[in-house]
Amino acid sequence: MDIVYIRDLRIETIIGIYEWERQVKQIVSFDLEMAANISEAARTDDIQYALNYKSIAKRIISFIQASEFLLVERMADEVATIVIEEFDVPWLRLRVSKPGALRGAQDVGIIIERGVKT
Repeated sequence: MDIVYIRDLRIETIIGIYEWERQVKQIVSFDLEMAANISEAARTDDIQYALNYKSIAKRIISFIQASEFLLVERMADEVATIVIEEFDVPWLRLRVSKPGALRGAQDVGIIIERGVKT
Protein backbone atom coordinates (compact mmCIF):
# COMPACT_ATOMS: atom_id res chain seq x y z
CA MET A 1 0.00 0.00 0.00
CA ASP A 2 1.24 3.44 -0.92
CA ILE A 3 0.03 6.52 0.93
CA VAL A 4 -0.78 9.92 -0.51
CA TYR A 5 -1.09 12.53 2.20
CA ILE A 6 -2.23 16.08 2.90
CA ARG A 7 -0.93 17.79 6.06
CA ASP A 8 -2.37 20.74 7.96
CA LEU A 9 -5.09 21.74 5.52
CA ARG A 10 -6.54 24.72 7.40
CA ILE A 11 -10.12 25.77 6.76
CA GLU A 12 -12.36 28.37 8.42
CA THR A 13 -15.83 27.19 9.39
CA ILE A 14 -18.54 27.27 12.02
CA ILE A 15 -17.88 24.39 14.44
CA GLY A 16 -18.83 23.77 18.04
CA ILE A 17 -21.64 23.32 20.52
CA TYR A 18 -21.40 26.58 22.45
CA GLU A 19 -23.42 29.63 21.45
CA TRP A 20 -20.29 31.74 20.92
CA GLU A 21 -18.88 29.05 18.60
CA ARG A 22 -22.00 29.33 16.44
CA GLN A 23 -21.29 33.05 15.92
CA VAL A 24 -17.66 33.04 14.74
CA LYS A 25 -15.67 31.04 12.23
CA GLN A 26 -12.85 28.96 13.65
CA ILE A 27 -9.92 27.23 12.01
CA VAL A 28 -9.98 23.46 11.72
CA SER A 29 -6.96 21.55 10.50
CA PHE A 30 -7.05 18.32 8.49
CA ASP A 31 -4.34 15.69 8.05
CA LEU A 32 -5.19 12.90 5.63
CA GLU A 33 -3.35 9.70 4.79
CA MET A 34 -4.98 7.90 1.87
CA ALA A 35 -4.21 4.48 0.44
CA ALA A 36 -3.33 4.55 -3.23
CA ASN A 37 -1.54 2.34 -5.69
CA ILE A 38 0.93 4.75 -7.28
CA SER A 39 2.66 2.18 -9.51
CA GLU A 40 0.88 3.11 -12.77
CA ALA A 41 1.34 6.85 -12.15
CA ALA A 42 5.02 6.25 -11.40
CA ARG A 43 5.48 4.05 -14.47
CA THR A 44 3.72 6.41 -16.91
CA ASP A 45 4.35 9.79 -15.26
CA ASP A 46 0.69 10.53 -16.06
CA ILE A 47 -1.60 12.40 -13.63
CA GLN A 48 -4.65 10.42 -14.76
CA TYR A 49 -3.29 7.43 -12.81
CA ALA A 50 -2.52 9.41 -9.65
CA LEU A 51 -4.70 10.20 -6.67
CA ASN A 52 -5.24 13.91 -7.26
CA TYR A 53 -4.63 15.52 -3.87
CA LYS A 54 -5.44 18.98 -5.22
CA SER A 55 -8.94 17.86 -6.24
CA ILE A 56 -9.42 16.21 -2.85
CA ALA A 57 -8.30 19.34 -0.99
CA LYS A 58 -10.57 21.59 -3.07
CA ARG A 59 -13.55 19.30 -2.41
CA ILE A 60 -12.90 19.24 1.35
CA ILE A 61 -12.41 23.02 1.49
CA SER A 62 -15.68 23.63 -0.37
CA PHE A 63 -17.59 21.19 1.84
CA ILE A 64 -16.21 22.45 5.15
CA GLN A 65 -16.61 26.15 4.33
CA ALA A 66 -20.29 25.52 3.60
CA SER A 67 -20.87 23.43 6.75
CA GLU A 68 -21.85 24.27 10.32
CA PHE A 69 -21.20 21.13 12.35
CA LEU A 70 -21.64 20.87 16.10
CA LEU A 71 -19.09 18.07 16.60
CA VAL A 72 -15.71 17.31 15.02
CA GLU A 73 -16.72 13.64 15.14
CA ARG A 74 -19.48 14.19 12.59
CA MET A 75 -17.29 16.49 10.51
CA ALA A 76 -14.55 13.84 10.35
CA ASP A 77 -16.97 11.06 9.46
CA GLU A 78 -18.54 13.04 6.61
CA VAL A 79 -15.17 14.11 5.18
CA ALA A 80 -13.99 10.49 5.27
CA THR A 81 -17.13 9.38 3.42
CA ILE A 82 -16.57 12.02 0.72
CA VAL A 83 -12.95 11.00 0.16
CA ILE A 84 -13.69 7.27 0.07
CA GLU A 85 -16.77 7.46 -2.13
CA GLU A 86 -15.93 10.31 -4.50
CA PHE A 87 -12.22 9.59 -4.98
CA ASP A 88 -12.30 5.78 -4.76
CA VAL A 89 -9.90 5.64 -1.81
CA PRO A 90 -10.00 2.19 -0.16
CA TRP A 91 -8.56 3.33 3.20
CA LEU A 92 -7.80 6.57 4.97
CA ARG A 93 -6.62 7.92 8.28
CA LEU A 94 -8.00 11.37 9.01
CA ARG A 95 -6.99 13.74 11.79
CA VAL A 96 -9.21 16.76 12.45
CA SER A 97 -8.08 19.30 15.02
CA LYS A 98 -9.29 22.59 16.45
CA PRO A 99 -6.18 24.65 17.24
CA GLY A 100 -6.55 26.74 20.39
CA ALA A 101 -9.84 25.12 21.42
CA LEU A 102 -8.55 24.11 24.86
CA ARG A 103 -6.56 26.44 27.07
CA GLY A 104 -3.10 25.04 27.69
CA ALA A 105 -3.20 22.69 24.69
CA GLN A 106 -1.93 23.31 21.18
CA ASP A 107 -5.03 21.68 19.74
CA VAL A 108 -7.69 19.04 20.31
CA GLY A 109 -9.39 16.76 17.85
CA ILE A 110 -10.04 13.30 16.60
CA ILE A 111 -8.30 10.67 14.48
CA ILE A 112 -10.40 8.16 12.54
CA GLU A 113 -9.63 5.35 10.11
CA ARG A 114 -12.07 4.16 7.51
CA GLY A 115 -11.93 1.42 4.90
CA VAL A 116 -9.67 -1.60 4.65
CA LYS A 117 -5.88 -1.40 4.58
CA THR A 118 -4.58 -3.04 1.45
